Amino acid sequence: MRTAIYPGSFDPITNGHLDVIHRATKLFDHVIVAVATNEAKHPLFSIEERTRMVERAVGHLEHVQADAFEGLLVKYVERRGAQAVIRGLRAVSDFEFEFQLALMNRKLNERIETIFMMPKDAYTFLSSRLVKEIAQLGGDVSPFVPPHVKAALGRKLRLGQPQS
Repeated sequence: MRTAIYPGSFDPITNGHLDVIHRATKLFDHVIVAVATNEAKHPLFSIEERTRMVERAVGHLEHVQADAFEGLLVKYVERRGAQAVIRGLRAVSDFEFEFQLALMNRKLNERIETIFMMPKDAYTFLSSRLVKEIAQLGGDVSPFVPPHVKAALGRKLRLGQPQS
């Protein structure tokens, strides 16, 4: 069985992420959306919240599952018995960083391939950071995230605001 890991912080998961996941299901028998613990990014949502949002977003997709991990990606890929890592590329600016990561992962384990996938043109501008910023400023994020993620952003941001 061909298994791919799609790692990321998914803080929160966006329609661009979901587009890449749909594309990956056409190439692999099993896709694991691996929510990474990366406190250096100061996530808005906890690892548990992000994993639940991903689970809900991919629950209707056969052979796709959500999981959380911490530590070295190549070790996680080995533990899960996967053959490839999926990385989304939105723009040329993403490529240099992602290429460096792919080369380092290859040095650590040459058996693991990295597959770069581009989302639909409609999502090339989209990032979790921008979605959070739009939501914080009171904008409508419904074109960019699933409804349950929009609701979670609303709840999280209301809780973080000072009460008058």
